[in-house]
Amino acid sequence: MKIVGLHCSSEDLHAGKIALIKHGSRLKNCDLYFSRKPCSACLKMIVNAGVNRISYWPADPEISLLTEASSSEDAKLDAKAVERLKSNSRAHVCVLLQPLVCYMVQFVEETSYKCDFIQKISRTLPDTNIDFYSECKQERIKEYEMIFLVSNEEMHKQILMTIGLENLCENPYFSNLRQNMKDLILLLATVASSVPNFTHYGFYCRNTEQINEVHNQSLPQEIARHCMIQARLLAYRTEDHKTGVGAVIWAEGKSRSCDGTGAMYFIGCGYNAFPVGSEYADFPHMDDKQKDREIRKFRYIVHAEQNALTFRCQEIKPEERSMIFVTKCPCDECVPLIKGAGIKQIYAGDVDVGKKKADISYMRFGELEGVSKFTWQLNPSRTCVLEQNEPESRENGVLGPVPLEEDQHQNKKLRLANH
Repeated sequence: MKIVGLHCSSEDLHAGKIALIKHGSRLKNCDLYFSRKPCSACLKMIVNAGVNRISYWPADPEISLLTEASSSEDAKLDAKAVERLKSNSRAHVCVLLQPLVCYMVQFVEETSYKCDFIQKISRTLPDTNIDFYSECKQERIKEYEMIFLVSNEEMHKQILMTIGLENLCENPYFSNLRQNMKDLILLLATVASSVPNFTHYGFYCRNTEQINEVHNQSLPQEIARHCMIQARLLAYRTEDHKTGVGAVIWAEGKSRSCDGTGAMYFIGCGYNAFPVGSEYADFPHMDDKQKDREIRKFRYIVHAEQNALTFRCQEIKPEERSMIFVTKCPCDECVPLIKGAGIKQIYAGDVDVGKKKADISYMRFGELEGVSKFTWQLNPSRTCVLEQNEPESRENGVLGPVPLEEDQHQNKKLRLANH
């Protein structure tokens, strides 16, 4: 499957309409995924474009049934129109909500806590409250439940009946549906917590001398974290038994578009996997612990950055600011590819920078010039202030924690459509 677009509702247009504007008849035979059931105005255009399947999250639809405005019957009439369009179209409109495999939540919990971003905070600020990750996760769970879950069960049943999902309103189907939704929300919140909004940590230029030069070109931290969370989610699609890596490429046009993402638009994404079409036993899966170098995986696995570049849906324009978000430091094999593709910025972790392992090395990233590098670290300008004003906070060469107010976090209700 190739992702050709990622869109968000704007003040003027729903995500479905934006997808039509951006892709037109190229949507034919595509699968679309919505965070809300689309309204009739969007659905008629999407169906007319010849899409293959439309999947949506089974909560409050695009024309909300929860707001006071819905009492005017317009929302209910729109829901009926959507059902008629669904019944008389060739596109398959459905709820795509499968129960998670039994070990998935635990696996995501363990790997999220052990990921480079959390571990970097723990190592840099060793006296930090060890529960900061759990606290962040609880905040994300509350936030996402408000966005994606109808808190009142009876109200949720009424919505399901109105949007044509009466078969899900009886138990055990309804309770199973609610539990599956909560499990997915927990999984999403867990992954999001692995790139936390923690004090003054974020993606900053490593060289303090360049901070002033690149500051005006860097993304706001909230957006950078959001894009990195997308990459972290992709990493769980990996075919590598040991290390999952995800990469997402975005670009920023010269002017804002009708999309809810503003001037930013999606270029491509990928995760580390073996060549397309290969079967499980076609290639070696062993890492550098295997003494026989011939049966190691490194010469066969395609890196996340390589897949993102290969399966991009748009060309990278040299005059625009393009950026790649990678969950781990790009290796020496990928750094020249990123630069050669014309990508202007790299957002990544820096735990492996300068390391040379048995079959893979990370020497070129630190030496890379001509591409702005933003790595996960304590804000360098804040670090300088701490060094000047509070030298006593350093113990054994490690900067101790300083209580600071967290950056204000703005909640957004996203309506996404993937094709």
